[in-house]
Amino acid sequence: MDIIVPQLGESVSEATVAKWFKRVGDSVIADETVVELETDKVTLEINAPATGVLASIASEEGVEVLVGAILGEIETSENVILSKSEPIQESDKPLERVSTEKGEEDRDLKLSPSVRKLVSDHNLDLNAIPATGKGGRHTKGDVLSYMESSGNQNNMVEDQGVDNPGTENPLDRLEERVRMTRLRTRIAERLKEAQNTAAMLTTFNEVDMSSVLDARRKYQEKFESKHGVRLGFMSFFAKACITALGEITAVNAMIDGNEIIYRHYVDLGIAVGTDQGLVVPVLRDAHQKSFSEIEKSIGELGKKARAGELSIQDLTGGTFTITNGGVYGSLMSTPIINPPQSAILGMHKIEERPIAIGGQVVIRPMMYLALSYDHRIIDGAEAVTFLVRVKECIEEPERILFDI
Repeated sequence: MDIIVPQLGESVSEATVAKWFKRVGDSVIADETVVELETDKVTLEINAPATGVLASIASEEGVEVLVGAILGEIETSENVILSKSEPIQESDKPLERVSTEKGEEDRDLKLSPSVRKLVSDHNLDLNAIPATGKGGRHTKGDVLSYMESSGNQNNMVEDQGVDNPGTENPLDRLEERVRMTRLRTRIAERLKEAQNTAAMLTTFNEVDMSSVLDARRKYQEKFESKHGVRLGFMSFFAKACITALGEITAVNAMIDGNEIIYRHYVDLGIAVGTDQGLVVPVLRDAHQKSFSEIEKSIGELGKKARAGELSIQDLTGGTFTITNGGVYGSLMSTPIINPPQSAILGMHKIEERPIAIGGQVVIRPMMYLALSYDHRIIDGAEAVTFLVRVKECIEEPERILFDI
């Protein structure tokens, strides 16, 4: 039975074979993950269509495949299953040895090429290395950290064609060549597309976070008790942006040829950083959601993103995006538009700074905000007005509640 590349979603017709979890001759169980595909949007796990033995692999790792292409073949013959998957059991000890070797093979299959090479080149024992990757897998960082902590770095020789590294620490000049993932390639293309196509400008403002911090301190416990989710900052900014988008409709619009499409709904993109790169899952009909619904939805999308479980539908569309560089400590940045959207709001680190209020210098928790926008469709006055409106809603959250 053939393993086929499934439908990948709207506007997605090809993928890259990222990783095989089975080798030819390995037994597989129906619905067990056998291969992982990577599109320019998500990573997809392809499951076995039947129980049997992996008889062949038609598309090796790194190969680009189209929808409907054959990835491999599963032999479902019962005799083949028994002969290839069950070792001869002459005694208890040989069975135990075979099982151990099989477990080690399965574990090795989970290693990326770069990790496998490090382990092989330096004769490392994987059992001694803590694994922090998805599904208990070892990452390159796990191996390098182990080598640094155990002193194995002195045995590392970089693959640079250097015959005599001398007294230099090889870790200082270690290089690794890794093929760009399909997701990373697509991210690069889209970001460059935004810079080449849009007349992109960025306007800045700063916002006093005192009222939001006070509200969170006052209602956090009750909010979490009632709704089962913590009250974060994103729900306040989501609500503030939804309010401003309803008033400055150009910021929520998009260009289609020689026409402008004004959207009177908000599908809010929330940028999430993952090990594979930046992804932007979309919160559908955000304008109809409450604070608690927004917080729950953002939390769920974030978990799916970091686990690599986002679907094509999760990433499709979006009318406006919010990105929060503050979680990484960024004080200020100029975010890049996520096309075909026309604007993106950048949040940043909250930092106590002296500001003048009523002729007095006071210390307040301040955040810089950045709105990058496409000047072809959004005028400067509209961009500034939008950002000021967001600032007003954050500094006086009651505006959101009373729609004023």
